[in-house]
Amino acid sequence: MLDSTLPPWVIATRESRLALWQAEHVRDLLQTRFHRRVDLLGMTTRGDQILDRALSKVGGKGLFVKELEVALEGGHAHLAVHSLKDVPMELPDGFVLAAIMEREDPRDAFVSPRYANLAELPHGAVVGTSSLRRVVQLRALRPDLRIEPLRGNLDTRLGKLDAGQYDAIVLAAAGLKRLGLGERIRSVFEPEQMLPAAGQGALGIEIRTSQVELAAALGTLLHTPTWLAAHAERAVSRALGGSCSMPLAAFATWQGEQLVMRAALGHPTDTAVQLLRAEQRAAVTDTASAEALGLAVATQLRSQGGEAILATLPPPEREANPGAAPGARDGSR
Repeated sequence: MLDSTLPPWVIATRESRLALWQAEHVRDLLQTRFHRRVDLLGMTTRGDQILDRALSKVGGKGLFVKELEVALEGGHAHLAVHSLKDVPMELPDGFVLAAIMEREDPRDAFVSPRYANLAELPHGAVVGTSSLRRVVQLRALRPDLRIEPLRGNLDTRLGKLDAGQYDAIVLAAAGLKRLGLGERIRSVFEPEQMLPAAGQGALGIEIRTSQVELAAALGTLLHTPTWLAAHAERAVSRALGGSCSMPLAAFATWQGEQLVMRAALGHPTDTAVQLLRAEQRAAVTDTASAEALGLAVATQLRSQGGEAILATLPPPEREANPGAAPGARDGSR
C-alpha cells in the first residue's frame, strides 16, 4: 500500500524499451521498499535522435544523459536511471551517482540468424557494431571480417540484422536478457576474448548532491561488490581521459577478497597497432582502494605503449556533459 501523504519521486528516463525497463525496475523496488509512489518522466535525448553518425563524432555517450540531468536540475525529476556504461566518467558539479546496482551479465553477446559464434563466420562476413572497444577486439580476433557501423536502440539494431544488413552483430548480453530476448544470443564472448566496457551490465542512479534524504533511500539499492568493481573500471577510463574516441575496455572481477582488474587499449583506425592488455590485482575494501587499482592499470597501459596511442586521439570531448563545469569529478558516494 502506497502512502498517499508522501509526494511522489520522479525518475527521468530515456524512452527506449530497455531504458524504460530499467526505470520501471528501480521504480518497483523503491515503491516496495518505501511505500511511496514513484512516477516516470520519459524523455528523448540527443543520443537517441542522432543515429547517422558514430557517438565519437557527435559528443560521446553523455548525449544519452544530458537531458535527464537538465530535468534533475530543473526539479522536474528527482533521480535518473542509466546504463552505467553510458554515464560519463566526469559528472557535472552538483550531481552524484547515489547507487550502482547489482550487475547483470557484463559480457558481450554474439547475435546472428545463421552463425553460432564468431569462429563460424565466413571470410569477409559483415559484423555490426559502433563501439570502438568492440571493433578493436573483433579485429584482434578476426582481422578478415568487415566491421560496419550499427546505431539505434536494441530493437532497431536487431531489426537491421533480421533485414539482412549484417551477418552478425555484437550487443551487450545484459540488455537482451533484461528484455526477455536471451534466446537471440547465439554465444557470449568470455572476457578472455572480449573485455567489456567499464560499468557494462550495471545500472547507475544519478541525483543532485543536495538530495540527502533521497541519497539515503537509494543507498539501500547499492550493491557493494558491483560498486567497487565499477569504480575501479571507471578509474581506468578517467585516468586515460576516456571518451568514445578511445577503444578502451576495463573489467574487474572478484577472486575472494581481491579485485582483479583487466583492461585493453587499441588504436581506433590503425590496424597495425597491437592491442595492449594490462592486469593488476589488489585487496579492495573501499572506493579509494578500488580507484587506486584502476589507476595502476591505466599506468601499466601507458607504459606499454598506450601513451603513443593516446597521443594520436582527438582531445576528449568532455565525454558528453557539455554543460559540466571544467574539472568536475565523478561525484560518486
